[in-house]
Amino acid sequence: WSRIERFNMSGDPTTRKISYMRGFGNDFESEALPDSLPKGQNNPQRCPRGLYAEQLSGSSFTMPRSKNLRTWLYRILPSVDDGEFVEDDEGIFKNVAKSYDSFDGNPNQLRWNPFPFVHADQRITFLQGLWSIAGAGDPSAKKGVAIYLYACNISMTDAFYNSDGDVLIVPQTGTLTIRTEMGEIVVEQSEICVIPRGIVFRVEVEEQVRGYMLESFQGHFCLPDLGPIGSNGLANARDFEYPTASFEEMQGDVKMYNKFCGKLYKKHIRRSPFDVVAWHGNYLPFKYNLKNFCTMNTVSYDHPDPSIFTVLSCPSEIVGESAVDFVIFPTRWMVAEHTFRPPYFHRNYMSEFMGMVAGKYDAKVGFSAGGASLHCCMSAHGPDKETTERAEAAELGPAKFEDGLAFMFETSAILKPTPQAMACSFRDMQYKECWKGFARRSLHR
Repeated sequence: WSRIERFNMSGDPTTRKISYMRGFGNDFESEALPDSLPKGQNNPQRCPRGLYAEQLSGSSFTMPRSKNLRTWLYRILPSVDDGEFVEDDEGIFKNVAKSYDSFDGNPNQLRWNPFPFVHADQRITFLQGLWSIAGAGDPSAKKGVAIYLYACNISMTDAFYNSDGDVLIVPQTGTLTIRTEMGEIVVEQSEICVIPRGIVFRVEVEEQVRGYMLESFQGHFCLPDLGPIGSNGLANARDFEYPTASFEEMQGDVKMYNKFCGKLYKKHIRRSPFDVVAWHGNYLPFKYNLKNFCTMNTVSYDHPDPSIFTVLSCPSEIVGESAVDFVIFPTRWMVAEHTFRPPYFHRNYMSEFMGMVAGKYDAKVGFSAGGASLHCCMSAHGPDKETTERAEAAELGPAKFEDGLAFMFETSAILKPTPQAMACSFRDMQYKECWKGFARRSLHR
């Protein structure tokens, strides 16, 4: 790039001020320079400051108003140009699965030790550091999910957008600065970021980072209904943060990558894709701090289902069944009487992929931060022998769990682990040993 400057609302290219607007699903408007938004209409004959008006649609035009998603962008150059996408030949996605059709499902309980950091002599960007671990479905049919681990140590200088679905990023270590068309988002451990389908972004880092990413081919993330919980609780809408407008003005080539039907394509463009000076709408990237989650739990007896810890959900066509849920197991008080308090033994209709952001998990020994586990549809699982014996013998009283933060991607799809996930050196081949040695319960006492 021969020249690049970043501008925010101050109009000063030397400052990089990042601010946010709050409220899940709201209609927002933001401008990096004053008087850049049209007044009273979306696409006037000539936009203020001579900008180009462009609509980004996140839903079909005829969706009900409550579910209709779109944002109007006012930019220095339109997104369309005379370049042509070609399939990437640089191996950027060498560890990303193009399709899951040919992979075998696996009914066994699977676990992985922490994903390795990038070697000190390597230079790996966020895109290069994506590593497919499991998935199901078909992005061309807009059904299914893909799950990734990531590790990287240098910033992207190019740009990327995903035509296949929304992505939800869960940092495990380090801080990501995510430049999007609508502005910048900084996300770190205990926070998440969602970037909807089609929004261009770039990930910048200043250190070794590692984490998890979910890609949902179907629908968009929304807040779960609260039902009899009432008006408040779980992830409150006011705690979700959206970027404010900032833009780059530059001359020179930028490499644009696009994930489309499972494959990665690229082309060169003669502009910055982050040249949006102003915007308004409700189809936007956002972040959320998991420490703000208002946890619900029993105050009498029994261990509730983990659905009470749902942060975000992508609904399916079946009422009450999610295509995928994002669930967390945060700091919480446990006060249930006469109750086995760890997660109970279970076999589920849904498939569960778990990750550890920090600390330890209350139902397993050996599940480390940066690691992962997969329990697919109807695969039996539950606490290990040590945890079971300790929980059965515990003297029950109010106890606060604050030793870790785990999360779960729970999906109605039957997840298929990738061949590299089954063959990698950090797969925990001894995982099932944790369920050895349970005593047969005597029926004659």
